[in-house]
Amino acid sequence: MAEHRRMQRDALLEAARSLLSEGGTEALTFPALAERTGLARSSVYEYFRSRAAVVEELCAVDFPVWAAEVEAAMERADTPEAKVEAYVRQQLALVGDRRHRAVVAISAGELDAAAREKIRAAHGGLITMVVDALEALGHDEPRLTAVLLQGVVDAAVRRVELGAAEDPERITRAAVSMVLRGVGG
Repeated sequence: MAEHRRMQRDALLEAARSLLSEGGTEALTFPALAERTGLARSSVYEYFRSRAAVVEELCAVDFPVWAAEVEAAMERADTPEAKVEAYVRQQLALVGDRRHRAVVAISAGELDAAAREKIRAAHGGLITMVVDALEALGHDEPRLTAVLLQGVVDAAVRRVELGAAEDPERITRAAVSMVLRGVGG
């Protein structure tokens, strides 16, 4: 019975990822989840009490995987500058990944305070990954610099997600250049 419940929960999360990546937060409804999984709408409520609970679970499952991919890319880099570049590039490479698209859609959604705090904490963990590299590059305030660097990444992610006129690789190059060289070029 426990295995069946786990499989149903996994199917619901997969359906939620699809709905979020296809149609954003508006598409994530319990009737849509029920339709995608073949469950009765009332059965969806047995697994999740609200849309926020679905979102919270997705973040708990998907964000660590995403963060591990960023961390692995940074570990493959051999200089602090290369680590910072890997941090930016890997996050932007993940934009097309359904897990990432779901997390982006989630971040724009209406969440309760507990869910928002969990997402903030997870995001803080991502930012912490780049602090040592920034410190090695000589930044006096590496934590603040990491937060600002993440702001550049977030802006580039939004630009790619919007389907901007620029090619995603061009956006990535611009973000890497801004992070590594500032607006001086």
